[in-house]
Amino acid sequence: MLSSVFLAFLVSSVTATEKGSALPRLNDTKAIEAFINSAEVVVIGFLEGEDSHGYKQLVATAKRIDSVPAAICTVKEVWADYSLSSDTIALFRKADNHRENLVLAEAKKLEIDGLVNFITTNEIRYITEYNQVTAVGLFSSEVKLHLLLFANRGSKEFTELKEKLRALAPEFTGKFLFVLINGAVKSNSRSLGYFGIKSQDLPRVGIYDGDSDMKWLMPAGEISTERVREFCQSFLQGELKEVKQAGAEAKTEL
Repeated sequence: MLSSVFLAFLVSSVTATEKGSALPRLNDTKAIEAFINSAEVVVIGFLEGEDSHGYKQLVATAKRIDSVPAAICTVKEVWADYSLSSDTIALFRKADNHRENLVLAEAKKLEIDGLVNFITTNEIRYITEYNQVTAVGLFSSEVKLHLLLFANRGSKEFTELKEKLRALAPEFTGKFLFVLINGAVKSNSRSLGYFGIKSQDLPRVGIYDGDSDMKWLMPAGEISTERVREFCQSFLQGELKEVKQAGAEAKTEL
């Protein structure tokens, strides 16, 4: 049975969805931090109330993107803890400990499609699949080092490797963004070519530094958690040299 103290905390921190409301309310900082820690990416509307500009759009967006939990906070005293002074929809992500703010006063017109785009372009997870949409968030992140898993979707090891790296990624939060590049997609052939590899060579693991435009390729072999961890740590300790692959083009964007 829950203790009376814990019950009191629940009541004070999170108000259950009220009649006519589609989003849970977070009433203090502890509730917000717990909500942020509940998923890799969350969205919180710091709004004055359900009649505020942006509330209905956030509700509709949350229904369309059900993989990203959403809630609201109407307590302005709590907003100050996040340096917010006006209605804002904020996206919190664990992969790089980043918060992306959409200040509603600065948005000339807020539409559901626009809010969906805001979330999907900034939805960086512990391992994010590279595409034209996610590239925006990946390359705008303050974390410029990308640990890349090149693998062909549909191959027998694809899901296993993806989950293996997803489990490892939290160890390197704030240092690397873990990125999956599907070698079976034709548009990703340029990324493979940049590392001097082809689809039939996969799976492989590499590191890309967005600041220096340099690259490193982990030697072929088993892609184990231990090897990838050692590869990342060796890079951080300055023990790796830039990869020079025959036929690979130097200094070109992914």
